[in-house]
Amino acid sequence: MLAIRLDPEIENRLTLLAQRTGRTKTFYAREAILEHLEDLEDIYMAKKVLAEGGRYYSLKEIKSELGL
Repeated sequence: MLAIRLDPEIENRLTLLAQRTGRTKTFYAREAILEHLEDLEDIYMAKKVLAEGGRYYSLKEIKSELGL
């Protein structure tokens, strides 16, 4: 279970979208979270690796390693 507070403008947009499409606001909130969760996890993991002294790779190195 999760409860979130939204600005009135966002709440209104979400309500209108739900009404127009016959879906629930919960459906769209879940979709939005799932859409961005993986990206956020990747960002935090990358920041952690870099903070711990992870190596930077150039685009040229990556292409070479992948055979592109």
